[in-house]
Amino acid sequence: MKDSPPGTPTRLAALKLLDAVLRRGAPLEAAMDGACAELDRGDDRAFAHAIAAETLRRLDDLDRLIDVSTERPLPPDSKARMLLRMALVQALVLKTPAHAAITTILPLADGGPRKLIHAVFSRTMREDATLPDPPHLPAAVVDRWQRSWGAEAVETARRSLAAPPPVDLTIKADEDSAVWAERLEGVSLQPGHVRIAAGRRIVDLPGYDEGNWWVQDIAASLPARLAGAGKGRRALDLCAAPGGKTMQLAAAGWQVTAVDQSDTRLARLRENLERTRLRADIHVADAAQFAAEQPFDLVLLDAPCSATGIFRRHPDVLHRATARIIADAAEQQLRLIAHAASLVAPGGRLIYAVCSLEADEGEQIAKGFLGGHADWRLDPVQPEELPIGIVADKVGRVRVKPGTLADSGGADGFFIARFTRKG
Repeated sequence: MKDSPPGTPTRLAALKLLDAVLRRGAPLEAAMDGACAELDRGDDRAFAHAIAAETLRRLDDLDRLIDVSTERPLPPDSKARMLLRMALVQALVLKTPAHAAITTILPLADGGPRKLIHAVFSRTMREDATLPDPPHLPAAVVDRWQRSWGAEAVETARRSLAAPPPVDLTIKADEDSAVWAERLEGVSLQPGHVRIAAGRRIVDLPGYDEGNWWVQDIAASLPARLAGAGKGRRALDLCAAPGGKTMQLAAAGWQVTAVDQSDTRLARLRENLERTRLRADIHVADAAQFAAEQPFDLVLLDAPCSATGIFRRHPDVLHRATARIIADAAEQQLRLIAHAASLVAPGGRLIYAVCSLEADEGEQIAKGFLGGHADWRLDPVQPEELPIGIVADKVGRVRVKPGTLADSGGADGFFIARFTRKG
């Protein structure tokens, strides 16, 4: 931007990212290439992402701070409010010097609001304002999660939102977990798992090039673990990309067919299969329409969902996952689980999972499926199948809530139910 202070293009990219999430409902990561197209440096792209992510992580608290500093409320979707959010989050969270935070923002104001933005920001800085730690969740999220999981879970979720989560790795060979925990300076919470501190460059770590492990949250690794040893049997991974579960199944001895409608996302799976020297038969197809000549011994459906369970790493989901999106996702899951069941052989298993903290997408889908399919029964998950700290509910389904594994860094929100087709 001509005659603008250095760093202004980075703030413009952050503004585009926030607009993509809050106005268009796009995932933050998916918006990166478009919003940051004019940024050549990797560190500039990373800082634009940091501004946007921290703004989304603390959006409600930033708005409270703005509202107490303005005589008349700014419209919720106004550019002035958005730019103030960005300036304040830089100064108060990212520790950008106050003069740099505001001078790189003002050129984006297009005239009129500049004086207002400068005045509100300056007043806030003079008053030594702070943001609460941990941050507050959006009111709609609090309402849903408090009704489903209770007030303690909401407070735990707040603490999870504030702390950068660790990185979980799935080890290709379970028996090598202790070796890799030592080499990677991490800790193993169950066979086939190692947890390491965040902030390390993944591709530079020992074992990456050799394909000895891949990144996968411990909760996301549970559905495939609950499939057990494959022993050459046939498994179908529906909605497979980016592929962690496909690789788990292949490593466990299953003959895997992986299906996803995104060829772009499947490209990442192909790369990881090559790196890990694992095999799968990959199909680009709509999971709801996929047909096979023979039924499968196992079908794993990690269904498209609101993804509210991954809010620790992706705070944008807290603002994108509206009631309508949750309802639409639940409807889609009902159709997908019915189709997935039709692809399972008699005596075979179906594992349904979602990375969601919404009961309408997890418990209610599992209950509805059993209610409409008399030839299926719930296959309860046993305590010995789960890592210490994660437990099944009273009927044998797994709900990973906020606070799970809190002492060791937490886990994504997940729901898993395992079913068996009656022979």
